[in-house]
Amino acid sequence: MMTTEYLKTVRRFVKAELSGDARQLDELAEKPSEVYEKFRETGLANWWLPEELGGRGLGLEDGVEIVNEIAYGDAGVAFTLFISVLGTTMVQLYGSDDLKARYLRPMAERGSFCATLGSERTAGSELNKIETVATREGGDLVISGEKFFSTNTDFADFLVVIARSAEDPEDYLAVVVPRDTPGVEIVKRWDVIGLRASHTYQVRLDRVRVPAGNRLEGSGLRLLEIGLNASRILIAATALGIARRVRDHCMLYAKAKPFRDGTLLDSPVFAQQLGQMEMQIDVMKSHLLRAGRDFDRIMTDPDAAALFARQGTLKSALTAKMFCGQTGWSVASAGSEMFGGLGYTHDLPIGKLLRDIRYVSVVEGGDEVMRELVFGRYVVPVLRRT
Repeated sequence: MMTTEYLKTVRRFVKAELSGDARQLDELAEKPSEVYEKFRETGLANWWLPEELGGRGLGLEDGVEIVNEIAYGDAGVAFTLFISVLGTTMVQLYGSDDLKARYLRPMAERGSFCATLGSERTAGSELNKIETVATREGGDLVISGEKFFSTNTDFADFLVVIARSAEDPEDYLAVVVPRDTPGVEIVKRWDVIGLRASHTYQVRLDRVRVPAGNRLEGSGLRLLEIGLNASRILIAATALGIARRVRDHCMLYAKAKPFRDGTLLDSPVFAQQLGQMEMQIDVMKSHLLRAGRDFDRIMTDPDAAALFARQGTLKSALTAKMFCGQTGWSVASAGSEMFGGLGYTHDLPIGKLLRDIRYVSVVEGGDEVMRELVFGRYVVPVLRRT
């Protein structure tokens, strides 16, 4: 479990680096912000990597607490700092000892990044339509295709690429590719509406050649599904941090806003709205911690790789992302209304918070995709039993 001192370290980082003018992190800087180097200096970068590979070995329940605090300062920074968990989880569970030593250990030592390349223009939610192809040539795999959305790619140490086998179109591969491999080309950086401190790219792979041993064991789509459990829970945790920030902005505004014979803080309508927010925030956190525990329970089992291969998507990961995305949006929307016209300007942080929180219900499967997954994986089997 995470020590109190670790959490204090994260809070000091947020206060020192993310409590200034929010507009500075709402611009599309050409290079990653220096704030990421500052986080490395805390010694908590990639906090989830296992101790045997030089990491802190903190669980996902701890990760929820960390991301909650960082996202309170800036959700884009939080997203950049944790999204590597998607690729590293796949490598940790299904990579050879050699791959783990060559790629995860240096990440733990340097506090650096990896990226996952899954989605494509015609294969967003329907990943079985992936057109990127991996061809076996002697002892190598040669990968060609184009990936639509991938965060951290340009400055990552390595990429985990999901591709279809040229020899068997029903076989999907997850392959570790060093970022500096010839043929990896950044097409463009996306001009995103929120999380603008993060860097998400469109990437072209032109006959990218790596050793066949860089393939992870198992179906690439199944491995991606397993890794998404971790990243979806932490994406949901950013909604918690943003919602807490919205609540606090509303309180500060209400203390100074004249209203009738007092301030807005004296309004019973305001009190009801803030009471509603507090209830929503409390339930969000409870569900997130439970989802983190569900993930950790499997991850710490000696047979974690086999258990996850059978389980696939965790119900609590799906519902946490859905619930926190929808509830966080409700909190931010209500909060923006409290500011009146100012809530629809760039003069106050509330507009940025509203844009930032919207991504939770969009990336790594929109709510409609999540609902279908919950129905297909967890509702239909119950109906069939009865």
